[in-house]
Amino acid sequence: MEACRFRALMVVCFFFFFFPLEGSVRRYNFNVVMKQASRLCSTKPIVTVNGQFPGPTLYAREGDTVLVRVVNHVKYNISIHWHGIRQLRTGWADGPAYITQCPIQPGQNYVYNFTITGQRGTLFWHAHILWLRATVHGAIVILPSVGVPYPFLEPDVEQVVILGEWWKSDTEAVINEALKSGLAPNVSDAHTINGHIGPIPGCQTQGGFQLSVENGKSYMLRIINAALNEELFFKIAGHLFTVLIIQVFGLCIAIWKSTQVGG
Repeated sequence: MEACRFRALMVVCFFFFFFPLEGSVRRYNFNVVMKQASRLCSTKPIVTVNGQFPGPTLYAREGDTVLVRVVNHVKYNISIHWHGIRQLRTGWADGPAYITQCPIQPGQNYVYNFTITGQRGTLFWHAHILWLRATVHGAIVILPSVGVPYPFLEPDVEQVVILGEWWKSDTEAVINEALKSGLAPNVSDAHTINGHIGPIPGCQTQGGFQLSVENGKSYMLRIINAALNEELFFKIAGHLFTVLIIQVFGLCIAIWKSTQVGG
């Protein structure tokens, strides 16, 4: 039987526009909580946002103002970094603990307030203290402003794909041991796609991440490497990606076919 054709677009850069736009206000609530998670035949508590791993995807349009209220319900200090967001006159909302802000202490909350200026595409957010970002991370999808099309043929389906890591041990114990010994931290026990690990004989697992596709439709994969210390590469057996690099003023400056993407 002929294999189903699969066409995928990957946005690997961001779209920069340099004229002011008026947008909406997007409000999000991030509750930082513990959750029991089972992977690799074992269960452990992990730090999450809203009980999700990965965390929720933030959607905004160019020109929108984003307000994110973070409430810390765990024993660790926390801060959230909006990776790649241009913080124009809002440096205090960037998120690195002890650099642009004091961390949010247990039982406390903080509201991040920033405006999406001159950017479109796929970014991500993550914890920016300790090793909490191993499980505290999620996607940021910046859409064009209303009435502005993509600078390429709009895909039929868009899908966020977050590549990550999983340790059977507590990640804070892993980094603390590395700091004590002066050696590199232990590598992760597995890799994840949208929080899923593939099937393991004898284990009750989630069965891996699955995306159903239809022949003739195009799929834009918004791929994010959320791993702490590794370069990860992504491919779909027997298929080619159409990779696009989009830069200044939304001009498409490079398109090529590839069997894999990553870095």
